[in-house]
Amino acid sequence: MTRNLITDVAGISVGHATDLALGSGVTAIVFDRPAVGAASTRGGAPAQRDTSVLDLHTTLTEVNGFLLSGGSGFGLDATTGAQAALRERGVGMLFAGQLLPIVPTAILFDLANGGNKDWGRYTPYRELGFAAVMAATENFALGTVGAGTGATTATCKGGLGSASAVTSTGHTVGAIAAVNAVGSVTVGEGPHFWSAPFERNAEFGGRGLPQHFDISLRLKNQPPRATATTIALVATDATLTQPQTARLATMADDGLARAIHPAHAPMDGDTVFAASTGRRTLENPAPDLTELGHVAGIVLARAIARAIFHATRLPYLPSMPAWSDRWAR
Repeated sequence: MTRNLITDVAGISVGHATDLALGSGVTAIVFDRPAVGAASTRGGAPAQRDTSVLDLHTTLTEVNGFLLSGGSGFGLDATTGAQAALRERGVGMLFAGQLLPIVPTAILFDLANGGNKDWGRYTPYRELGFAAVMAATENFALGTVGAGTGATTATCKGGLGSASAVTSTGHTVGAIAAVNAVGSVTVGEGPHFWSAPFERNAEFGGRGLPQHFDISLRLKNQPPRATATTIALVATDATLTQPQTARLATMADDGLARAIHPAHAPMDGDTVFAASTGRRTLENPAPDLTELGHVAGIVLARAIARAIFHATRLPYLPSMPAWSDRWAR
């Protein structure tokens, strides 16, 4: 039985830490054993931590988890808390007798969503990162939770989404995304999702495609107008090398562009991580990896739409209405 979550990929758990008053949060993706990691960053203004270990020319190829966080640059503090939680669990890479958890992190900008950002000298993100790891499990909520708590889009509230699928050769692919787009995940001023061609089992409302496509540009109108970022992870149980995992991230990133119009803008930091948990051998590398990348792009597009479909409005005013506020039947 599948959950239609990234945790359908064996060896992955996900935890959220949500602060509705802050209007922000953190999502941790944790592996039960080290996974091969890579990344595709096409946004013009990313902020990340420990992502250099994902470069193909560096020595390390494996990671213990990934963090998706709100808070812009302040949210990078979440990595410290996540490392502390993993270290307490005995998780990490052993260097000179010391356990060091490797947890690449990407953040999104949610500082202008109306939440209380007057946190004093030190940010709350370290503790949120710790709590997210400690909450990690195979079942987790979607919508206004974790890194998707303070997320918005041009037309309605953003959020946290996930989806999964199985390839023709039996490899599981999953995606998780915190959707804080400068553009729109829906077509024009209506309820239809750009991801509609890929929907399964009415997972984001079953509205299908609109009769007419409005392709005019829609951007966030609150200041700072062009500041956004969608951050995501795609994962598979296929055994991949790091270059193959990097190709998976590149192909999966196309799913972001299918689901959000526009994507990869100058002032967003759109980033897609990729991971291989190495549970199942890749029998025919070239064709199998091509299908993995194709499926990953579709799964990511579905996860992005599910983030918006499940989102709820933040509990204070002013706050952006959710998809369900505008279009639920």
